[in-house]
Amino acid sequence: MARQRVARAFAAARRERRLDRRRFFAGGVGAVATLCGLAGMSCRAPANGASVLTLAHGLDVTHPVHRAMEHLAARLAELSDGALRAEIFPGEQLGSERECLELLQIGSLSMTKVSASVLESFAPAFAVFSIPYLFRDRAHERTVLDGAIGRELLVSAERFRLRGLAYYDAGSRSFYTRSRAIAHPDDLAGLKIRTQESPSAIRMVQLLGGSATPISWGELYTALQQGVVDGAENNPPSFHLSHHYEVCRWYSLDEHTAVPDVLLIGTPTWNELGPRERAWLEEAAGESAVVQTELWRAATEEALAEVQAAGVEVSRPDKGPFAERVAPFREEMADDPVLGGWVRRVVALAS
Repeated sequence: MARQRVARAFAAARRERRLDRRRFFAGGVGAVATLCGLAGMSCRAPANGASVLTLAHGLDVTHPVHRAMEHLAARLAELSDGALRAEIFPGEQLGSERECLELLQIGSLSMTKVSASVLESFAPAFAVFSIPYLFRDRAHERTVLDGAIGRELLVSAERFRLRGLAYYDAGSRSFYTRSRAIAHPDDLAGLKIRTQESPSAIRMVQLLGGSATPISWGELYTALQQGVVDGAENNPPSFHLSHHYEVCRWYSLDEHTAVPDVLLIGTPTWNELGPRERAWLEEAAGESAVVQTELWRAATEEALAEVQAAGVEVSRPDKGPFAERVAPFREEMADDPVLGGWVRRVVALAS
C-alpha cells in the first residue's frame, strides 16, 4: 500500500509538471513535497526503525541495472544491519530520467540511475561521454571510468545538487530501424531517429544525416509502432528487453557512442546522511557496479542471440564513414571551454 501511495503521489506530480514546467518550478516544489508527505515518504522516511532511500529508474525489472540495484539494496541492508534500506521503483513509475533528476535536486527522491547523455543537461561535464568514437576500445573506457577522471566527474555534479556514486555499464549504442539497415551514414537521410533528451545525441544524429527526435524511453515503443519515429539507437540489452525488435527489424552495430549510466544521489539526501551511512551506501553502490558489469556482459550476448533468432537482421557496418561524418563534433568538443580539458585527458589515456 505504501508503494502504491508513493507511486500515485509522484504520478500526480508528473502530471502537474507536464502541464506547466515553468509553473512547477515557480511554485510546484511545495506541491511535490506535500504529495510526498501525504504518501508518508521523504528521502529518509522511517520504516520499522530504518531509514529508507527511494531509488527510481526507467528500466524493466529483468534489466541488468535493476538486478544490480537489487544487489545494492540487499548489501545496504546487510552492511547497516537493517538501519538503512533502499526501495526500488522501476519502469518510470516515478518519472522519466529527466524528471527523476529534477526530483533528486529538490530532495523529493533519494536516488536514480540515468544515462550520462541525459545528465549532461544538468551537469555539463558529463557530455564528454556523448562524444562519438571517443574511446579507442573497451579497455580505454574502463580505464577512464575506473580512474581519476571517472571519480572526479562523479563528484563534479555536486554543484548541481547531484552526486555520482558509481557507473553502470551501458555498452555501445547503435542504430535500429523499421525500414532498412544503416550500412552508411547516408542511409539515415530522411529518417526520424529517436534520441535521448541530450544536446550531444541530437547533434550527432543531425551530423550523420538523420532527423533527431527526442522522446521519453517509456513512450518509444508506441512511437515506433505508430511511425512517429523511424528508428532509435541503443545498446543490445535495451533493444531486446524493450521489445523494440518487434517493430524494428534492422539493427546496425555502428557502435557510435559508449555512454555509461550513472547512479546518483541528490545532495539534499546525501547531506542528511551521517558518515557511517555514507560509507555503507558507497560500499554497496561500488559492489553493485561490479555485479552489473558481469550481468551486462552476459545480457549483451543473450540479447544479440535472441533478436537474431526472432528474425532481426544484425549487421556490422564499417565504422570509418560514421566516424568521419562526426569528426567536426569531436573537434568542437575539444575546443569547448567546459569539455576541452576532459576530452584531452580522456584522449591522452588512449596512447
